[in-house]
Amino acid sequence: MTPLERLKAMKMPFAELKGVEFVEAGKDRVVARMTVRPDLCTLHHTIHGGAVMALADSVGAAATVINLPDDAKGTTTLESKTNFIGGAKEGTTIVATATPVHRGRRTQVWTTRLETEDGKLVAVVTQTQLVL
Repeated sequence: MTPLERLKAMKMPFAELKGVEFVEAGKDRVVARMTVRPDLCTLHHTIHGGAVMALADSVGAAATVINLPDDAKGTTTLESKTNFIGGAKEGTTIVATATPVHRGRRTQVWTTRLETEDGKLVAVVTQTQLVL
């Protein structure tokens, strides 16, 4: 099973609720897409910061899962830092790309860039995942 097939077969209820679709997955890069729906927006039809953070958390966690050592039981987020750069209007598709900063025995650190399909930077998220 490829890493992408593995992610698509995994049950991630909150990612599914947000409409996250994984489109690329490998040891060094995981990419997912999410359309900015009205229920993910602020009053002004712009993506809510919590939706941005939740998308990045799902993608960083998925990247960690496909990089877990064989004896690991799972992963959980220890820390997450978000730099909001710009907004994304309702109807826009956000592309989240996670790449590794550190992959150790007990922790992994991932940076996720969130951009609109036309390349406008929305946020940069760095998160630390605990290997369980």
